[in-house]
Amino acid sequence: MLKKLLFSKNIDCGLLLVRVAIGSLMLFSHGLGKLSGFSEMFHSFPDPLGISPEASYSLTVFAEFFCSLFLILGLFTRVAAITLVINMAVIIFIMQLHEPWSKKEFAVLFLIPYLTILLTGAGKYSLDYLLFEKNSLNKK
Repeated sequence: MLKKLLFSKNIDCGLLLVRVAIGSLMLFSHGLGKLSGFSEMFHSFPDPLGISPEASYSLTVFAEFFCSLFLILGLFTRVAAITLVINMAVIIFIMQLHEPWSKKEFAVLFLIPYLTILLTGAGKYSLDYLLFEKNSLNKK
């Protein structure tokens, strides 16, 4: 039993764990608060890309709440992951560019699993697999 657990390849369970964990952390720690405070923060949010505070805030809420939800469900996973990668990249390389590593570390720790999911996809335990991949495998 221990040998099977240690040496079997259960990549899909690992991807499910990473998706649900990192998606839930972002959704509940950041996205939900931004979504619920939308009307209060909408006009005063930082504008790192020069597109307006409203657009920056809307894109951030979309990434941190909605894309995190998509990640948890495994729906449109790679699109959600690239959106979250971009969100973290803006934080790391624009918002916190001149900050010490200790300030950037948190965003980097989110970035790594997002990049992993972007490269691997959602895995078997996802809506992507049920809706798109499973059906295409049956047709071949």
